[in-house]
Amino acid sequence: MTLLLLEALGALLIFIFIVWWTMFAGRKGGEPPPAEPPSPTPPLPAAPSTAPPATTARDQGGPPAESSPR
Repeated sequence: MTLLLLEALGALLIFIFIVWWTMFAGRKGGEPPPAEPPSPTPPLPAAPSTAPPATTARDQGGPPAESSPR
């Protein structure tokens, strides 16, 4: 039982050491300043659509489709 508790304590100490090591492992001067954002590019013009317009029976004046049987 004592060996199990010592192993758990060792694992906890290793975990705490890893967390401590990574918390203070940053750069000495901190993070570098952010780079200047690139100049905005103008949006591209929309390409003309080559697909024919979609047509349905309703568009052509036909009777509406049944949605569900009654």
